[in-house]
Amino acid sequence: MQNQLDQLAQEALSSLKETQNSAALTAWNQRYLGKKGALTQMLRSVGELPKEERPAFGRAANEVKIKLEAAYEAQEQVLHRAEMERELTAGGIDVTLPGRPVEPGHLHLTTQTLRQIYAIFAEMGFQIYESPEVETDETNFGLLNIPPHHPARDMWDTFWIDDEVLLRTHTSPGQIRVMREQHPNPIRVILPGKCYRYEQITARSEHHFYQVEGLAVGHHITMTDLIGTLTQFARRYYGPERQIRIRGSYFPFTEPSIEVDIDCILCEGQGCRVCKYSGWLEIAGAGMVHPVVLQNGGYDPDVWSGYAFGPGVERPAMLKHHIDDIRLFYGNDLRFLRQF
Repeated sequence: MQNQLDQLAQEALSSLKETQNSAALTAWNQRYLGKKGALTQMLRSVGELPKEERPAFGRAANEVKIKLEAAYEAQEQVLHRAEMERELTAGGIDVTLPGRPVEPGHLHLTTQTLRQIYAIFAEMGFQIYESPEVETDETNFGLLNIPPHHPARDMWDTFWIDDEVLLRTHTSPGQIRVMREQHPNPIRVILPGKCYRYEQITARSEHHFYQVEGLAVGHHITMTDLIGTLTQFARRYYGPERQIRIRGSYFPFTEPSIEVDIDCILCEGQGCRVCKYSGWLEIAGAGMVHPVVLQNGGYDPDVWSGYAFGPGVERPAMLKHHIDDIRLFYGNDLRFLRQF
């Protein structure tokens, strides 16, 4: 049996050297190492040997198997290199040709929109103030006049990191930060950034989006100043022909509160799924800063007053560029992104 094993090994190695292509190599592997191969069949017949000879034969057979497998892998690499050389010399591939050029990138539509908004508010005397995306429960809710029992928390359900830390639901926590930092001076800033809410993703809403919070604090600031600022922004960004609508609303951190709408550019006021078939689309919530928020920021509400507003970024871009689905912004579809 041992002699048969040695002869099989010599025969297999000799036959392996004669293989000239992948097909022949595959046939060799099936002939000697496959499920019905010669070596496999010999291993299965070990039970016919006397018990005292089985261990030695088994070890010898395994050594032959390892040797043949190693020789097979070496021959496979040799044939692979030979086949590549034949293909290259045959002229089918010219490796000297340059590769496909990589197209230069450009700013994302959201970034472009943010920079346009920055420029408009900069001309009105606003500075940019950056605040963190990760906030505490106190800064995101408590100091903005939204205590734990307040129903407004249901409107701004969010992603919690632990019991006290969360991804901010709006950019309004930046109001507290900038007031405490710049107190007791007048303030005129915008606070851009990303917000997160646990919402259903639809054509007009995402679980993450950008806002540009605006805050002005000073003496004798009125609602007229707020409406004038937002009207100027809307007409500078969307065009002087746009119609503005002011509606009364409610926010815990402003009093009184308003919402600002413009006539829907997408449907020209006829109604579509983006404007919920109303002909108007909200572009910002706003209002006079609530006295409690002023106090929490370090300002005496009997001396100081202020206004705040929070337009989105994606929605204004949707209106301006006639985009009917907010999900396109972050779907990574180059066919969409290359248009802007």
